[in-house]
Amino acid sequence: MTQYDQQCAFEFAELQVRFDEYFVEMAVECPYHLPHTAVFYQALFAPVPERIMELFLASGYRRNGNCLYAMRCTACSACVPIRLHPQELQLNRNQRRVMKKNQDLDIEFGPVQLSPENLILCQKFLSSRYPHKNNQAESYYSGFFLTSIVSSMEIRYRLDGRLVGCAIVDVGKNWMNAVYFYFDPDEAGRSLGTFNILTMAELCLKQEIHYLYLGYYIQSVAAMNYKSRFNPHYLYLDGKWQQVERDNK
Repeated sequence: MTQYDQQCAFEFAELQVRFDEYFVEMAVECPYHLPHTAVFYQALFAPVPERIMELFLASGYRRNGNCLYAMRCTACSACVPIRLHPQELQLNRNQRRVMKKNQDLDIEFGPVQLSPENLILCQKFLSSRYPHKNNQAESYYSGFFLTSIVSSMEIRYRLDGRLVGCAIVDVGKNWMNAVYFYFDPDEAGRSLGTFNILTMAELCLKQEIHYLYLGYYIQSVAAMNYKSRFNPHYLYLDGKWQQVERDNK
């Protein structure tokens, strides 16, 4: 465990004593369609200092709207928090190809917003990738993406002015948190999920941000396991961040 992680763990332990009574466990159907009941350990928050958010992220927590949560599933441990240290990142051949393939895209940054083009693209993505659910883009924005507890932004990707991808990202002084990414399914050949992570890593380097949190790595779910192709990466296992490097040149 690095000195940074030791300090975060020490501060979080003191913090946890104060907030633990406000957290509750909520059992629901697994959102990743694994054959187990998912148990969210969660609480609603008012605005929090960015250092407090950093401590939560460093302790394996995630954000959903104004809610911070961790998974406490009794029969499953598939959801593993994953992060990158952008200054250590070593691109493989495929990732370099993805960078080259998407050089024709324009990248812009702006506030998280319920714009018509965002809603149309998000709904197209949800209907294509998750047709078994009655997912609605407006509810994703109002209940999941929008927040008043931390600073957030969108990274938008455009092809000849047309929105083809959008990332919702939380940002602090020394951390970036990938909340969600949706894209045009017709542009699947571009590997926009990979390109988005590469873009965030590049932005972290420019802003001297050392920790990029990518959400959960789930080995058995294709939409979640591609994150482990970034080398090296770190998984939050047994209460600490452990470096992993795959042979995926």
